[in-house]
Amino acid sequence: MITAWRICAAARTATAFDGHSAAKYPGRWNPSGVRAVYAAENRSLAALEVLVHAEDKELLVAARWSIISVRFDPSLVSTPSRFPPNWQKVPAPETTRKFGGDWVAKGASAVLRVPSVVTLGESCYILNPLHPDFPKVEVGEAEPFSFDGRSA
Repeated sequence: MITAWRICAAARTATAFDGHSAAKYPGRWNPSGVRAVYAAENRSLAALEVLVHAEDKELLVAARWSIISVRFDPSLVSTPSRFPPNWQKVPAPETTRKFGGDWVAKGASAVLRVPSVVTLGESCYILNPLHPDFPKVEVGEAEPFSFDGRSA
């Protein structure tokens, strides 16, 4: 089994795996209107992924956060051999959003393994909550999480 991690606002743990937030605010790997759930291969990468997107670091430290483990069998994961050539560009290019949107539309797997832009050599996982195999994904209990004040 693979274990990945998701950090979200404590008030949003009940909906952390429905993908509605990503559909409303698209990320690197999903276009607007496409539901997706982002997770990272370890706790520290999950924290970095949140940290790099925070505009107000003091507010980030003061907010209440939760971390949730998610476990899935490797058979549920697609690991592409190639990504758009500009996948690392900041801000995220439309080509990566199209790539992820195409993956969702094809329904090839419940989970997509993608490279982290924040930490090269590590991976993030995009989960498709509408995939028929998504119920096989095991979502853990939410645990309190906090960011160190030195990150502010």
